[in-house]
Amino acid sequence: MDATAFPGAGTPFYVAGAAAHGAGEVTVTSPWDGRTVGRTTWAGDDQIEAAVAAAAGVAEEAAALPAHVRAAALDHVSRRLAERRQEIAELITAENGKPVKWALVEADRAVSVFRWAAEEARRFAGGLQRLDTDPGGAGRIAVVKRVPRGPVLGISPFNFPLNLVAHKVAPALAVGAPIVLKPAPATPLTALLLGSILAETALPAGMFSVLPLPNDRAAGLVADPRLPVVSFTGSGPVGAQIRRAAPEKHVTLELGGNAAVLVCGDYGGDDDLDWAAGRIATFGTYQAGQSCIAVQRVYVHRGLDLLSRLTREMEALRTGDPADPSVEVGPMINEEAARRVESWVDEAVAAGATVVTGGKRDGATYPPTLLTGVPAGAKVVAEEVFGPVVVVSEVPSDEAGFTAINDSAYGLQAGVFTHDIRTAFAAHRRLQVGGVIVGDVPSYRADQMPYGGVKGSGVGREGIASAMEDYTEPRVMVVAGVEL
Repeated sequence: MDATAFPGAGTPFYVAGAAAHGAGEVTVTSPWDGRTVGRTTWAGDDQIEAAVAAAAGVAEEAAALPAHVRAAALDHVSRRLAERRQEIAELITAENGKPVKWALVEADRAVSVFRWAAEEARRFAGGLQRLDTDPGGAGRIAVVKRVPRGPVLGISPFNFPLNLVAHKVAPALAVGAPIVLKPAPATPLTALLLGSILAETALPAGMFSVLPLPNDRAAGLVADPRLPVVSFTGSGPVGAQIRRAAPEKHVTLELGGNAAVLVCGDYGGDDDLDWAAGRIATFGTYQAGQSCIAVQRVYVHRGLDLLSRLTREMEALRTGDPADPSVEVGPMINEEAARRVESWVDEAVAAGATVVTGGKRDGATYPPTLLTGVPAGAKVVAEEVFGPVVVVSEVPSDEAGFTAINDSAYGLQAGVFTHDIRTAFAAHRRLQVGGVIVGDVPSYRADQMPYGGVKGSGVGREGIASAMEDYTEPRVMVVAGVEL
């Protein structure tokens, strides 16, 4: 169902699978030019209660749904996302400011996420464990299956308004867990479009709700005991508040980072350095740097000529209207975000850093910016800049590079450019991160792999199979008197 079903009321949200409108209009504007992209409304207290009550009420039925029913619904969503790919990408670009070339990538990834979820739903079967390994277990076998912990509260951010929603919704439906989704207030429209596709399926009423809410109204959902699982992607301080507010719940948190790259001493050929520079420039600035695994810190082995190449690559990136297919770096989510990045860069410069290129804000657009000579305590290296800013520092050895990467409150992913298999394994062993990408930037993510971090980067793992494990718990049945 689309907005034309509610003339003048804007895009509907979804309460227990049914289109609805609330009180208080929400106007979504473009970060690029401020034009109105669309409208929706905030969910009211009674609608929130209806959504949660429906999720709790359908939980037992949802857990018992045959695998083919869950898989069919997920397959349908995947197909419809593929059919509406261009429309979805244009909507992402309009409400988020993401260049359309990257919005198309996001749409394609979501197609795959739902397809993989359908496949995983079909094979999420549990297992058998023989117990006659000890004399007391003779004639006994354990049947171990995983069952949903209960309805899921999903809270998604603005930077991937479709794919990070998909990473909460798809695994929940795959295991038979109802989900109540709160999309980011700045970018609700893409999630609502996904809601309209979910409404086309044969899932039971109550299996999903998509509720636009201001962030300050999410606390009640987090505290509600009928939602025993909370999956949150966003800032570290908010994640910490959720953990404190819901210590008895199963909470998964993806809280970002300040992703680092090490260009090792063996990676000194021209082709090698050109490849590294191109990848670092692209993935330090894609999504306007508003990705938790965007390259932020670069440590390069002393003596390697990376900086000139990286400068050239950064300066070649085109900024501008994100609807232009040739634009690679669009605006940030709003001017306030760009002003924050500007202040952090200015702070670093005041402390002795050098701006090699970039550094001049234009409204909500902050250009690809390259810094050197940044003191260790500056925010642009110590915190998550969440903007198109890359800091380059030299290190005397690969070992010193490992130490520098670990000198962080975060630990999501790291990239290590090396051809030496021993260095690769050393990085995997030494680096305090959730994932090490060898031969490429930390921004690489395959949506089916385990994805998450350590330290301030969160707890739990995304990736379809990993999230399905997080949303469920094992239940054992022991059968006695059987011959094995």
